[in-house]
This record gives sequence, C-alpha cells and structure tokens, in this order.
Amino acid sequence: MGTAARREIGMLLRELQEGETLAMPHSRPMPMIVPRCHELRVNDENKTWRVIYRLDADAIVILEVFEKKTNQTPQEIIENCRRRFKLYETNKP
Repeated sequence: MGTAARREIGMLLRELQEGETLAMPHSRPMPMIVPRCHELRVNDENKTWRVIYRLDADAIVILEVFEKKTNQTPQEIIENCRRRFKLYETNKP
C-alpha cells in the first residue's frame, strides 16, 4: 500500500473518530458482516484498497484491510471479519 493510500485511510479514520459520518464514495455500509459495519474505499495508483470496520460508541474496530480485486467482497473476507468480531466481543473488557 502506498503512502498516499495510508494517509487517506488515516484521514478518513480520524474523521470517523471526530464523529463525522462518511458516505459513498469513501464508505459504504456492510451490515451483512455485522451491524454497524462499513467498508472504507481507497484508490492507490492502480490498486483499490478496502478497510472493513465497525463503529462502536467507544472504538472503531478494524476487522480487515485488503486489496480489492473483484466486484464482490470475497466470502472468505466476510467470514474472517465475522470471526474477528466475535473474538473482539468475547475478549472485550
């Protein structure tokens, strides 16, 4: 991932931390993973990056970062995100 993409992702995450609501083209809901789950969409030269995150009252939970290569989010990514979120909920203080 290039520097420009990392900076854009950081900027978008900061906006979320400050209470901004992001919409397309930067973010889209992904409720099929877990409730309040979204996907950041960042283009970097000839690659497209996705950051799957969940907005909680006290945190932004990053579930996955991956290079988007297909039109649909791969089922393996969706299942990994669900598994990671369950682990997060189980181990939350």
